[in-house]
Amino acid sequence: MAATPKTRTARTVTRATQTKTGTKSPPKSRANHPTTSAVRARATKASSTRAKAAKTGSTRASATKAATTRAKTTGSSTSAKLATYRSKRDFGRTPEPQGKSPSRWKTRGNPFFVIQKHAASRLHYDFRLEVDGVLKSWAVPKGPSMNPGDKRLAVETEDHPMDYADFEGIIPEGEYGGGTVIVWDAGPYRNLKQRAGEQVPMAESYERGQIEIWLEGKKIRGGFALIHSRMGDSEKNWLLIKMKDTAADPASDPVATRTESVMSGRTIEEVRKKPKKVWSSAR
Repeated sequence: MAATPKTRTARTVTRATQTKTGTKSPPKSRANHPTTSAVRARATKASSTRAKAAKTGSTRASATKAATTRAKTTGSSTSAKLATYRSKRDFGRTPEPQGKSPSRWKTRGNPFFVIQKHAASRLHYDFRLEVDGVLKSWAVPKGPSMNPGDKRLAVETEDHPMDYADFEGIIPEGEYGGGTVIVWDAGPYRNLKQRAGEQVPMAESYERGQIEIWLEGKKIRGGFALIHSRMGDSEKNWLLIKMKDTAADPASDPVATRTESVMSGRTIEEVRKKPKKVWSSAR
């Protein structure tokens, strides 16, 4: 029992000595306590994580909003593109489509083209390409050629609705473009225009006046170029040129030898005689 008082006395003496000499016992180890810099690092990381999460959420919200906006404006944009087409026609008289239905030529994947033989005041071939929801259109007086040496004049006309690609029949005399129409050729096409290994969008190629495409029609196929030549100082004038490839055939002349419709099998003369049957099959 006498040991306890001695221990206490020794501790008391030690404390007294330390107080007198100005020394202190070494601090307890802080190995288990985080340093100030470590705490700050963790706080910074947490803040950064929250910021990234907020940014991701904001980006997703923006993308959703943009997609919704595009969906809402697509219809109005197409309608605006077809304003000239609709203003030139009296749909109470002409059987031409108003642009309310898809085309039978539209399939998944590639866009499509159509060439319509049109016996109006002057016989010509209407060359049309699906671009951004409408048919970009050119009137080609001599029709397409499979000879790369031929440069065919192509006069740009107004955008047409997609379902115009299905139209065969007679546009009444006195109406815009009055005359007989057949679907001379049609099929999918591929965009060939590239820049730095990437495909150039068709809308951009059109704006630049340099379109390069591969056609897979029932009568014509291969690469074709549409060049905005502005011949005769006219903004409407382009050139349709067959590109040099394995499909080129200077000896062939499908315009002269393949006169029937790829939709009905009728010639333009046969459609002129019995137009109503063709109208019902095309609409």
